[in-house]
Amino acid sequence: MREFGYQRVFDVPGAVALLGADPDARCLGGGTNLVDLMKAGVERPAQLIDVRELPLGRIEAVEGGGLRIGATVTNSELAAHPEVRRHYPALAQAVLSGASGQLRNMATVGGNLLQRTRCGYFTDSTKPCNKRVPGSGCPAIEGEHHNHAILGASAHCVAVHPSDMGVALAAFDAVVRYETTDGPGELPLTEFYLPVGDTPHLETALPPGALITGITLPPAPVAAHSRYRKVRERASYAFAIGSIAAALEVQDGVVREVRLAFGAVAPRPWRAREAERVLTGGPADAAAFAAAADAELAAAETLPHNGYKVTLMRNLVVAMLTELTEEAAR
Repeated sequence: MREFGYQRVFDVPGAVALLGADPDARCLGGGTNLVDLMKAGVERPAQLIDVRELPLGRIEAVEGGGLRIGATVTNSELAAHPEVRRHYPALAQAVLSGASGQLRNMATVGGNLLQRTRCGYFTDSTKPCNKRVPGSGCPAIEGEHHNHAILGASAHCVAVHPSDMGVALAAFDAVVRYETTDGPGELPLTEFYLPVGDTPHLETALPPGALITGITLPPAPVAAHSRYRKVRERASYAFAIGSIAAALEVQDGVVREVRLAFGAVAPRPWRAREAERVLTGGPADAAAFAAAADAELAAAETLPHNGYKVTLMRNLVVAMLTELTEEAAR
């Protein structure tokens, strides 16, 4: 492990100043991803800036509806908050599916957004990886890739984003707030993660030296009728092989509004906008749900051992939307 400096900060301007002064500095929240990568020699920061004491640990209602979630709110606090459970239940369910209770007690919202891929080639410094060493290659394409991307990948990287929380946030149009030495800024979550292209080592659209200060969830009445489902290879704290956040409003058998986002199928949380477009204004039945899933997954590009994800996601869409439709009819 590279020797590194450590400094605890207590105010946002102080944190931003330190980040802006050192491009090799990293923020330390719960450390549940960063510290592991440091131990593996993948991340080698020159300085850790401990942000856990920043005044960013609140969840507040936004005027007109919606929520403002601070960057140092822990995953446990987010999942347990009554307003999250009432108005965005899929978000609470997603967070609870993401890790053990001990990890949720440490992990922060800001850190969750910045967690890096869990591809085995990325975390093994003895193997080439374009995400870790640009231009070195992507061995997953010819190697182990059964849990790799079917949407939005490229010949340079086929890893999937690991966040459960991010999938629900993508479905509900979350906006990431940040601060730099030039002032505050915002990024919609769907634009926060960069396309892979030929630069998979560039993961987010955050400006250099930016500090994430929180997330805003805009008003979304449909989100109160939402669910998150995660499919994994074992029931205990495994990463998803496919997941879905879904919200649905049905009136007189017609889909009035729908939100869909997929996880574990792309390098970023995948907002299923084509499926939403196909469904809106149409019948709320299994045939329509399957057709919408097929429309979204028509762009899938599979490798020899991950094609099962197309069927898996199709089945998840049908099952989740059917359950939400039946629930609304009660």
